[in-house]
Amino acid sequence: MSVKIEESWKHELHAEFGKTYFQQLVDFVKLEYQNQTIYPAGKDIFRAFDACPFDQVKVVILGQDPYHGPGQANGLCFSVRKGMTFPPSLVNIFKEIKDDIGKDIPPHGALDRWAEQGVLLLNSTLTVRAHQAGSHQNRGWETFTDAVIQALAVRKTHVVYMLWGSYAQKKAAAVSAQDNLILKAPHPSPLSAYRGFLGCKHFSKANDYLQSQRLNPIFW
Repeated sequence: MSVKIEESWKHELHAEFGKTYFQQLVDFVKLEYQNQTIYPAGKDIFRAFDACPFDQVKVVILGQDPYHGPGQANGLCFSVRKGMTFPPSLVNIFKEIKDDIGKDIPPHGALDRWAEQGVLLLNSTLTVRAHQAGSHQNRGWETFTDAVIQALAVRKTHVVYMLWGSYAQKKAAAVSAQDNLILKAPHPSPLSAYRGFLGCKHFSKANDYLQSQRLNPIFW
């Protein structure tokens, strides 16, 4: 089936689009958009891929669900639209960047600038019902995003994986630590950030590694 996704990702993931689970997922998601309020907007479902082509991926950050409040989700994990209040996890991410590399907290929480530099901001589940966290889990998205990580693990090396929380760490468990940099920390949510996310220095570590591989660092 034809999927509107960036061309390099379409090439890498074309086998998934023909599988039964994906067709069932598409049917489910279409019905949900017709009958419910769903986030993000339909045009932004694959925005993480559109903003960061396969060949440009240097860093992978894994989230779980899109934000389920009005106007928040924009297709990039942990990111919100300009003008939106920063969610608590994003507050802690910016706080860690400030403490780690001294960069001031930005005026908005849209992380497009990261994606454009090669940061794949990937949620495990790409859609959600308004005000219902986890409502589109176990419908096929996880199988699809597992295939995304598998494609990266097989065909790309020297990628930085920032794995925050046990969910992300399990999802990327098959990625080679010999061929890539695996950075693990607790999730940046207020419930766990003080157990090791704050102070993890992932952002400077990522840039040090990229520079050691003669790649441009990320301007966080």
